[in-house]
Amino acid sequence: MKKAFVLAASTIVAALLPAIAFAAQINNINDIGAFIVTTINSLIVPVLFAIAFVVFLFGAFQAFILGHNSDDAHKKGKNLMLYGLVGFFVMVSVWGLVNILTGTIGFGNTNGPTGGYPSAGVNVP
Repeated sequence: MKKAFVLAASTIVAALLPAIAFAAQINNINDIGAFIVTTINSLIVPVLFAIAFVVFLFGAFQAFILGHNSDDAHKKGKNLMLYGLVGFFVMVSVWGLVNILTGTIGFGNTNGPTGGYPSAGVNVP
């Protein structure tokens, strides 16, 4: 398990190196926030989904291939599959709640409402 954690951590660090190289383009606090959000959305979230998927697949392999004769291995595999599915459920649920929250309060929406800003019919210079 420690080897898998070290491998996952080194993969994340290797994936973040190009993002750190582009950090020189940050000019103000909004750029820092956009950089953090972009890094989370484009690097960390896909890696977490991939880890949950690999855990699920490894559990299926352990339960149905390796554990066909051993009840203990079959039980461990089923538990890993359950952990993978719970991980997917939690990540998708949090992602949905965050999107509902940001859509409700308009966080990150710089264009205004979908139909544009309301106008009173009077041009103000």
